[in-house]
Amino acid sequence: MLPVVALVGRPNVGKSTLFNRLTRTRDAIVADFPGLTRDRQYGYGKVGPKPYLVIDTGGVAGGEVGIDEAMVDQTIRALEEADVAIVLVDGRAGVTAADEHVADLVRRNARRSWLAVNKSEGLDKDIAASEFHSLGLGDPVAISAAHGHRISALIDAVLADFDAPDSADADADDDEDKPLRMAVVGRPNVGKSTLANRLLGEDRFVVYDQPGTTRDSVAVPFERNDRNYLLIDTAGIRRKSRVHETVEKFSIVKALKAIEDAQVVVSVLDAREGVTEQDVSLLGLVVERGRALVVVINKWDGLSAEARKTVRDQLDRRLPFLDFAERMTISALHGTAVGDVLPAVERAYRAATRDMSTTELTRELEAAVTAHPPPLVRGRRIRLRYAHQGGRNPPVIVIHGNQTERVPESFRRYLVNRFRKAFKLKGTPVRLQFKTGKNPFKGKRNTLTPRQERKRKRMMKHVRK
Repeated sequence: MLPVVALVGRPNVGKSTLFNRLTRTRDAIVADFPGLTRDRQYGYGKVGPKPYLVIDTGGVAGGEVGIDEAMVDQTIRALEEADVAIVLVDGRAGVTAADEHVADLVRRNARRSWLAVNKSEGLDKDIAASEFHSLGLGDPVAISAAHGHRISALIDAVLADFDAPDSADADADDDEDKPLRMAVVGRPNVGKSTLANRLLGEDRFVVYDQPGTTRDSVAVPFERNDRNYLLIDTAGIRRKSRVHETVEKFSIVKALKAIEDAQVVVSVLDAREGVTEQDVSLLGLVVERGRALVVVINKWDGLSAEARKTVRDQLDRRLPFLDFAERMTISALHGTAVGDVLPAVERAYRAATRDMSTTELTRELEAAVTAHPPPLVRGRRIRLRYAHQGGRNPPVIVIHGNQTERVPESFRRYLVNRFRKAFKLKGTPVRLQFKTGKNPFKGKRNTLTPRQERKRKRMMKHVRK
């Protein structure tokens, strides 16, 4: 098993900066803004002699209430999971009451701990660390997460007592059986984190009745029915005109990147607010990126029959371009129908990655053209000769013929519906690419024989000058 290292400390001491430094990624959002991290963020450590897991946690200051209290629970869970905790303090601010509270929390919940004095660049390391002996967590190590100073020495010391893991554990992320990546997206406060917690079977994400609770995209691997998944909980995406804080802009960028990296997107809508303009825009973006899609209408419990009919009518009227996506109504808070989400994700993924042979595609194309021939264009019939698969996730079908650039949009939709029904492509957009064969004789003149040349000259004598 890989050793697990948890990063804890009061707000704004550089935990996320150190996390990014250790994992050599930019997975954790970093800003000069206390309390930015709320959920536990996991990553593979790439600094040091041995592989390990790193957990980034939210800041703890003591006396938290409301949403901050839920954030502290996440930190305690991280300490219980970890083999060793690295407690970060601010070398320029000195010892604070919050640091003492964190030290007490670590002593009660962590197996082992190390004390790292961050932001010590430009300071004498002995002087910067001397004040923090009073915390009783051992000899402090002066580091600079932002500049990378003495990070390797810290990790070498932290991992010195751990044996090197087996190669199978070290290469776990390179296993051929890669997890299915699913991103949960939607507007703020529609129940994305509640749904994610239900799917995971634990309170993995901070849930609070406040828009913008989740600020970062957090990926969590889990297993269900012998199938590996990677669930990505994202921050709520609002309209651009309503986004003012820089932190929220970064959160939205991470959410859009999660859509790009996902294989299946679970879009969560709020049944009590109906389908909003932002829902339509976000779903349009998912379709544009070609991602397999499952539409989940949350907070369905408690709605009257009339309200439910209104929501269904809105879905049909405002989302006609999502006729391919599977829809389901759930209550993430009470768990109603949540068990149907993962099977729908599996069906969408299988459809998006389905292999279709050229023979089957061409046969279906011929049947479609026979049943409904393409229209005439300038007196000439559009001829579609054969089709083959040009890509997966989303499925791309390449059709060859003549005058294909003039195929009308209505006939394209007809072909997409035929292919979707024939190959059971429910849950994924289907893209068609048309290619017109080149005429090998275009722009070429035939060479005349001597007899044809003489005839041409005789004919030219009769042409009026």
